[in-house]
Amino acid sequence: MPNHSHLTEFAGLPVVEFPALDTVDHEYQRMVHRGEPVPDPYPPHAALAAGSAAPGSVAWRLRTEEPVRYSRPGWSSRLEDTAAYVTRFAEEVDLSAVTALIVGNMAGDVEAVPSDEVRDRLLGIAPRLTGLRSLFFAEVVQEENEISWIEHGDLAPLLAAFPDLVGFTVRGGSAGPGLRIAEHRALRSLTVQSGALRPEVVRDVGASSLPNLERLELWLGAKEYGGESTPEDLAPVLSGTAFPGLRHLGLRNTEDLDGWVPALAGAPLVAALDTLDLSLGTLTDEGARVLLDAPVFRGLGRLDLHHHYLSEEMAERVRAEFTASGVEVDVSAPQEAEVDEYDGETHVHRYTAVSE
Repeated sequence: MPNHSHLTEFAGLPVVEFPALDTVDHEYQRMVHRGEPVPDPYPPHAALAAGSAAPGSVAWRLRTEEPVRYSRPGWSSRLEDTAAYVTRFAEEVDLSAVTALIVGNMAGDVEAVPSDEVRDRLLGIAPRLTGLRSLFFAEVVQEENEISWIEHGDLAPLLAAFPDLVGFTVRGGSAGPGLRIAEHRALRSLTVQSGALRPEVVRDVGASSLPNLERLELWLGAKEYGGESTPEDLAPVLSGTAFPGLRHLGLRNTEDLDGWVPALAGAPLVAALDTLDLSLGTLTDEGARVLLDAPVFRGLGRLDLHHHYLSEEMAERVRAEFTASGVEVDVSAPQEAEVDEYDGETHVHRYTAVSE
């Protein structure tokens, strides 16, 4: 699943992680301790050297798990907390040449450093990141923290600090309360990955001033964790008035996807889209019938439905009819609903791809 492993490529660039003993160099230290032969150069070190020589040729990841003592060859041993780690990154890498940055898990002695503190550390070096165009904030995988446990405060300052940012991605269980962006003319792509996106955050996004936005992706998530958004919360976007240049809409990881499809069928925005991404959700035959019956969806270039709960017959019908209409459609990764019997009733459970 998307939050089970770290990205190896971001913004079209290979990812290089700025080294910390507990991440990039951990296996290296183990090999040295066991007396095993270590490749020279050790692959992560070679990648780091290449990235440092040309900082704009890679996407940099910042990630720590706990304060660490560094003992990599050529370094003096010292303890380093995450604040010092970010400072060292700013000292050792030409920030003005960095174009893509991933900010991952940042941890203190026992638990994760609060998101606001990580945000503020990034804001502290923002004036020197003059070339930054793509930012992924909180690329935290499930092994590090459950997606619904990742809490954010006001994220709008990040956008304000990087006026030339073209793409912004954030991962968190409940992004907000601040994702209402006063104005950002450069932003082309906005992605909010969540296990439960609160309605007020969805409304914040729709109320943002992003006149050149072309790609919007929202992971709406499960109601159990607060993902109670409805089409009414996204009305300015679906009407086509909020982001008139939008060509890609993703309503991904959505629990009640069948309830969204009729709203999409009547939304003026859909006629202008090239791509509609409804993947990672709980689409059933009920929602698929609306997709098939509404002519507006036949005008898409691509329709992504992978990870769904369609019957085999319906999946094949969707594939055949949309393909015949010239729409590239993905109906891969079928799922089986779980059925329980208790309290004298039958209960059917369908789950989004990214959940607890």
